[in-house]
Amino acid sequence: MKMIQSLLIALIPATIAALWFFRLNALILISVSIVFAVGAEVLWQLAAKLPIRIRDLSAVSTGLLFGLTLGPSLPWYLAALGASLSIVAGKAIWGGFGKNIFNPALFGRFIIVVLFPGAMAPFLTPVDAVAAATPLQIFRAEGVVTPILNLFTGNVSGCIGETSVMALALGFAWLVYKGHANWRIPLAAFISVTILSLLAGHNPLFHLFSGSLMLGALFMATDPVTSPNQNAGRWIFGAAIGLIIMVFRFWSPFPEGTMFAILGMNMLVPIINAHTKANKISKESENK
Repeated sequence: MKMIQSLLIALIPATIAALWFFRLNALILISVSIVFAVGAEVLWQLAAKLPIRIRDLSAVSTGLLFGLTLGPSLPWYLAALGASLSIVAGKAIWGGFGKNIFNPALFGRFIIVVLFPGAMAPFLTPVDAVAAATPLQIFRAEGVVTPILNLFTGNVSGCIGETSVMALALGFAWLVYKGHANWRIPLAAFISVTILSLLAGHNPLFHLFSGSLMLGALFMATDPVTSPNQNAGRWIFGAAIGLIIMVFRFWSPFPEGTMFAILGMNMLVPIINAHTKANKISKESENK
């Protein structure tokens, strides 16, 4: 429970940034996501005749994370549906907290994206809420790089919780300080993205600060339930996420691929754990 409490505290800067830049839209989406995530968990536990355990705050954290991944123009009822599915399809049907394979918030978002293509659009400019392309969409269409300072502060269009690198980094620093996040996963992803950006002749900071990479790498990929349990595996996991993201940005029809990268690597965690554990045992045997 302490870890989840720290996570919620760590998400305060990103939540404040979302509310500042996207105002009422952000307030509605975040509120609806949390309420329906908690509600879905209670209803599932009642239906399954399980103890009501919403006090562990896991449903609140899932709802908040899910809400932060949403486009500001998404209808509230789709946010409600997605938050509910994050709990039921992303966590409950796997056996509950600690047994899920996929990051629940991202899994709920994935379902909404698949069932309602284009529902996240149009993306909106901060404050004024005017329809506008995201930095990655502009870069793909015109080759124009958004000013790095705007990306760092969050003064760009995008999903409500992903735009402010400053807010996300500040929150993650708190998690590291409290010992509730492994820095190896995001660092490996950042190294992978930086190398591939340089090889392509692009500005690495643009790719690091654009899209949902920061939100995904810092708060989704580091989920201890759905990430490797050995440090060697964490380096592999993070590097592969960075690689997949860049493959999507360079060659896929989608300008962004963080969600697909993390969910795809979630499926490979048992394999990564098995191999890194085997290597660890082998090395310990050699040292004896």
